[in-house]
Amino acid sequence: MSAQLKPGPGWQFDPGDPDLIRNPYPYYAHLREQPGLHKATAEYFVASRYAEVRDVITNHAAFGQGNFVRNIQLYYGPGFDPMTHSSYRWLSEVFVMQDPPAHTRLRKLVSFALTPKRVAAMQPRIQQIVDGLIDGMVKRGECELLWDFAYQLPTLVMCDMLGLEGDERSPESLAKLTRAVAESFIVFETRALPADLLAQADAQMDYLNEFFGRIYDRKQANPGDDLSSALVQATDEDGSALSKAEVANVIVAMFGAGFETTAHLIGNGVWAMQREPGQWATLVANPDEVAPRAVEECLRYESSLQGTYRTALRPATVGAFEVKPGERVLCLLGSANRDPSVFERADVMDVTRKDSRMLSFGGGIHHCIGQQLARLEGRVAFATLAKRLPQLRVTTPEPAWRHGFLFRGLTELRCAT
Repeated sequence: MSAQLKPGPGWQFDPGDPDLIRNPYPYYAHLREQPGLHKATAEYFVASRYAEVRDVITNHAAFGQGNFVRNIQLYYGPGFDPMTHSSYRWLSEVFVMQDPPAHTRLRKLVSFALTPKRVAAMQPRIQQIVDGLIDGMVKRGECELLWDFAYQLPTLVMCDMLGLEGDERSPESLAKLTRAVAESFIVFETRALPADLLAQADAQMDYLNEFFGRIYDRKQANPGDDLSSALVQATDEDGSALSKAEVANVIVAMFGAGFETTAHLIGNGVWAMQREPGQWATLVANPDEVAPRAVEECLRYESSLQGTYRTALRPATVGAFEVKPGERVLCLLGSANRDPSVFERADVMDVTRKDSRMLSFGGGIHHCIGQQLARLEGRVAFATLAKRLPQLRVTTPEPAWRHGFLFRGLTELRCAT
């Protein structure tokens, strides 16, 4: 445990602590040893045990998103107006941040594109993309796995789904889009952002809305067989269509969610399998059989999403702790995934582990709508890397983790092929 952490009376969870970001797991272990919920440095509580986290994220009658403005003001203070910032305004309108009926309406319009049947039909194209990216890595003899592979795979898949064409999906355009998502999605963090980071998030969100607004205009004039066109043409039961702003908001959310966490599933997974004894060799020995379990274990052991938060909509009991309406709870998915009361050898990585009760995709009505696609991409990626690059070796000496707490991922992963 970090020397900076002094557990005991008065200690509070702080998502901005660089030691926590570097290695949150000793902190999680300390939290799980304490009864009940814990007070964070901001005005919210923290749930760390598996049972408590699961209870909160699956109980949509008692917990939801609540009042968006008030939730953000917990971090900044009552004088802060998040709706004057384009990044927070966008966040307030994304269906994952809404409660029914708005949540139900928007999620229903998106879910048809990600049915198990439709996702399974994408496997040949995903395999084609993976093979093409590995071809380039083989030619170079080395790679920076995140930008050369992990980010590009889910990004190119989303380009296909959304019907991006020509210059819209050029390497330069995609690099700009992925950077814009990474720098704007920081508003998901459960903390007050420094002024420069918030200004950067606003500028990048403006760019994303402008970019996908142009996609809306093109698909409205010339619809195709893709998700963007389907959203442009979608109507509610009363016949009303989504507005241009609504379509752009949904597409930004899907594009971001479609690559951000999947990219770090791959990056975190390769890094962990190379670091932990015998894990990469186990995958290489039997890629097709081990890869599906390796995906589940990487999601459990080094989840790219470390937490999700809920607001109490009515009085609720979590464990033996009473939560009042309006109070906010950060559910530590990364901690729940290592709860020794649920998982044997919880702090040990085992890519042959059969227990897949991890909570990395959330739960209840807000569970990740793209989880089957993420699993498929991860499975194809791990199996193909193991088959084609069995001697892959991480050469980055020490991991450098992204600054934010909520989305856990590396900033670089250099490898020799």
